[in-house]
Amino acid sequence: MQIPVHDITGKVVDQIEVSENVFGVAFHPQLVHQAMVRQMANGRQGTADTKTMGQVAGSSRKLYRQKHTGRARRGAITSPLFRGGGVIFGPHPRSYRQDMPKKMRQQALRCMLSTKVAENKIVVLNKLEFEKPATKEILNILNTFGIDSSALVVTATSDQNILKSCQNIGNIAVLPATLINVVALLSSTFLVVTVPAIKVIEELWKKEEKAAVSEEVSTSA
Repeated sequence: MQIPVHDITGKVVDQIEVSENVFGVAFHPQLVHQAMVRQMANGRQGTADTKTMGQVAGSSRKLYRQKHTGRARRGAITSPLFRGGGVIFGPHPRSYRQDMPKKMRQQALRCMLSTKVAENKIVVLNKLEFEKPATKEILNILNTFGIDSSALVVTATSDQNILKSCQNIGNIAVLPATLINVVALLSSTFLVVTVPAIKVIEELWKKEEKAAVSEEVSTSA
């Protein structure tokens, strides 16, 4: 599969051959949804905590006698019915972590990358380098390719100049190729990626495929 490569002025300068196993797979909505839910759940801290009736500070004596007062039969002042009392069924620290097989996570990411290609929502640049942060230059590049909504800019390595150039632009995210993920792709309409970044992504998949093959060979032996 070939994808056109542009320069920052929008001119097609080359064609890049990309792997069908990464950029040409069928879309599986259930798989992508599961990967998204897992990633968002694993990002939750789960540190919310409330005190029960036995944990709040306060006297445990009975407020007044049981009968003949015209009042409700109150117990301790730490009752959840009083302000400052305990909380009924409140949250407590817990883990929201979800597991998902590695091959399924990888396939979900392939699905999202392939969808960007199939929908023509991917822009491949031959290079994207700035000597210093330049927000105006990034805006010009986005306008050149008609990107008027959210976009994910993927570089081969972490680039502070590009990151600082995009951080003041709404709905524009920047990630190195090694940190590309399903949620970031789902949150962005367009994918702007450099040629070196594509090579990094494909190299990661090659390493995973080699590891899977070697594992199968050792298992069969």
